Amino acid sequence: MGVEGGMKCVKFLLFFFNFIFWLCGLALTIVGILVQIGVHRTLTIHDASASAAPIVIIGIGVVIFFIAFFGCCGAWKENYCMVTMFAILLFLIIVVEIAAVIVGYMFRDKLSDVVQDSLTDMISGYKNGTDDFRKTLDKLQEDMKCCGVNSSSDWRSFGNDGKSVPDSCCVTPSANCGKGTMTDAAKVHQEGCHDALVAFLRKNILWVIVAALVIAGLQVLGIVFSCLLMRGIRSGYEVM
Repeated sequence: MGVEGGMKCVKFLLFFFNFIFWLCGLALTIVGILVQIGVHRTLTIHDASASAAPIVIIGIGVVIFFIAFFGCCGAWKENYCMVTMFAILLFLIIVVEIAAVIVGYMFRDKLSDVVQDSLTDMISGYKNGTDDFRKTLDKLQEDMKCCGVNSSSDWRSFGNDGKSVPDSCCVTPSANCGKGTMTDAAKVHQEGCHDALVAFLRKNILWVIVAALVIAGLQVLGIVFSCLLMRGIRSGYEVM
């Protein structure tokens, strides 16, 4: 009776953890989407590695979302094959999550270079870019309260006088406020967008890494409970 009661407890714990996994899968998907949107809304990125970690996280979230339902069914029906497959899939997901964390950490180290190159390309293409393209960079400068890549002087080719910047660089943006005011600290932000944007993106990437590690820890517990339930089912104990 003690063993049967223990297996019954494991069964319901596994069912509960699968519900948690379902919520975690949903959370991972949302976090990955938000980071992906945030990166590409603020930057025009040509380096595919910038999207690797968020895309992997989104994929993992979607897979967890469906596998959790599979695990719930296996636990509830006490199906040895389903519970075994669930444990194997969880193990494979953990491996992929570890890979995603490594990719995210590696990208974190090269983030500064990616931001530098992307911002430089955006400034170079500002004049001949579409309205949406210019609005994206203008919004970035207004939100981050910055101007140029490393300083306002990065806009020296913006105007014919070499002293003008986009109006979005102004402390108080208004029509033609950036004309001839490149070095006027009272009217134009002198700090570049590079450092502020790198800090913002690193914070987002860190949250993705933390989320992946927390969920991986929960999944390890799920594997442990799956193995205990598998042993109980195989031994022929009545769980219900």
